[in-house]
Amino acid sequence: MLPRLLLVASVLAATACGHARSTSLPAPVAAAPAVASTLGAGDVLEVRVFQEPELSGVYQVGPQGDVMFPLCKQVVVDGLTANGAAEKLRACLANGFLRDPQVSVLVKEYNSKKVFVFGEVQKPGTFPYQDGMSIVQAVTIAGGFTKTAAQNSTSVTRRVNGTESKVKVNVQDIALGKAPNFTLEPGDIVYVPESLF
Repeated sequence: MLPRLLLVASVLAATACGHARSTSLPAPVAAAPAVASTLGAGDVLEVRVFQEPELSGVYQVGPQGDVMFPLCKQVVVDGLTANGAAEKLRACLANGFLRDPQVSVLVKEYNSKKVFVFGEVQKPGTFPYQDGMSIVQAVTIAGGFTKTAAQNSTSVTRRVNGTESKVKVNVQDIALGKAPNFTLEPGDIVYVPESLF
């Protein structure tokens, strides 16, 4: 009964705030990086094939979600994880080219996924998402806070199941070790307001 009362209370509180949905975002769990780290157009991969230096190298995922890989030609990796892409390349090479190939894929740049940082930061803008990216990393990439930033009023807006949710993140407390870091997901919008004092 108590959890139901708490749910009703939180719905009433959200309604009282002018229908603006401001809820706590799902905690970054193991499932989040799986979605975040899937490949897409523009991502840059480093492919390593054991004892095959001519096949190893850096490749960029094309507009169609594929990479042009020696011997295999066009290999679609869109929507796969790095491990999934490695397995797909391994299967191709094993199909008449190499005996028991060992392939690893490292994502160097997630250009297909972005985070947005604006407000009171030195260089607001859109930045490539990095696997496991934290809010501190995002603010740092954006040049850090301005002198007038309300660091502990920073907010993150995230689309969850088609609905935008917004949460306040105490970035100053994170920097001081008073709060745990906050892991971002692709598409997150980080907003740093101006301090009133």
